[in-house]
Amino acid sequence: MYGRRYNDHVGPMKTIDSVNCLIKEKKAKVYTASEIKEMVRRGNIPSVDDVDVVTCGTFGVMSGTMAIISFTASWPGSFARAERIELNGVPGTPGPCPNKNLGIVDCVVYGTSRRDGRYGGGHLFRDIVNGGAIIAEATSHGKVFRKELTIDDMPCARMVATRGTFRNYAAFLNTENGSRGTIFSVTGMKGPMKDISVSGCGEIDPIRNDASSYLVAGAPVLLNGGHGTVLGPGTGSLPRPNLSAAADMRGMDAALMGGFITSAGPECMTSFTAAIPITDRSSLNGIFVLDGSIELPVAEIHTHAAMASASYGNVWEGTSRKITVSAERCLGCGPCLPENLCPVEALRPGNIDTDACVVCGTCVSSCAGGVFSADLGSIDHLGTAIPITLRQSDRNRAERSSEELKRMIEEGEWCL
Repeated sequence: MYGRRYNDHVGPMKTIDSVNCLIKEKKAKVYTASEIKEMVRRGNIPSVDDVDVVTCGTFGVMSGTMAIISFTASWPGSFARAERIELNGVPGTPGPCPNKNLGIVDCVVYGTSRRDGRYGGGHLFRDIVNGGAIIAEATSHGKVFRKELTIDDMPCARMVATRGTFRNYAAFLNTENGSRGTIFSVTGMKGPMKDISVSGCGEIDPIRNDASSYLVAGAPVLLNGGHGTVLGPGTGSLPRPNLSAAADMRGMDAALMGGFITSAGPECMTSFTAAIPITDRSSLNGIFVLDGSIELPVAEIHTHAAMASASYGNVWEGTSRKITVSAERCLGCGPCLPENLCPVEALRPGNIDTDACVVCGTCVSSCAGGVFSADLGSIDHLGTAIPITLRQSDRNRAERSSEELKRMIEEGEWCL
């Protein structure tokens, strides 16, 4: 089953081909990154023979996401080329083709494009994947062609993440007086040093666990739950590495994508999930990294200059993974500020839609009565513990996607 190559550290070395054979025979030993981390914390350190594949994931706000969409906007001969395109009011960029009077539109829509302050590209992408009707408006020579369509009417509906699954992000704070509107805050980042915003899933992030650089161009991944392929390093990979990937929107999971409303407008939420093969000691050791050993730079929001350093242990070790609701504390404020501010519109009168909630913490910091509570952690800076008031990544969804990929591998539905 395994190749006959040896080294000084382990016995017969596994290869990706040999691991794929185990997967096809449904004999592969597959773990999620979270399961491996728990084993390490308990001191139950696995060997290369104990693990064949580890699934890793991340979910959160990733601005570098776009969709390439093609559809028939009108009858042949009605226009030569679209000069403007909107999908549910979200502007797109018409492509150079086609221009043959076919009534067809190719366009690119960015995840950060927006119709207004509450609806943008991320919301549109989720609505398309959900199968709902989308209103398309194509403009050519002053004439508007309006059509209702679904993903079934789109011969091409492909998403490309130009920069995602960063190995680590930065935490941001405001050192100046007043409030700063930014994509890293929902309410405006308050200063001086009143709160901190963080992103990233830490120890379960795919790149963070990929010590052997398996995730290169051509490697399979799940992008928003849909089968995708790594295109290579993402834009802005220096100084913090990230990936670019593409996938058809058909087969994506709407729960693993969507919009996120910040104080600077709508942003796009995206998920990456990958399987890391364990073929030797180096790839195995790379899986043992824990939150407390992953650096989290602390940067000033105006300049993005690094000021200090913390770790993802501040974000995820011993902190809350859900929001607790104490409805009896409600002061009867009207209109309800947390409901109006919730960046994913998950709040309902007296309750939280847990299917929509990403446990970002906005409701916790904005409720005067303390109806909503959660420990999001804090970061020490210059002797002061500054509370984390916003998490723009949801580890619950990242773990859920990792568990789904583990199931697919165990059932022989996914190969490396």
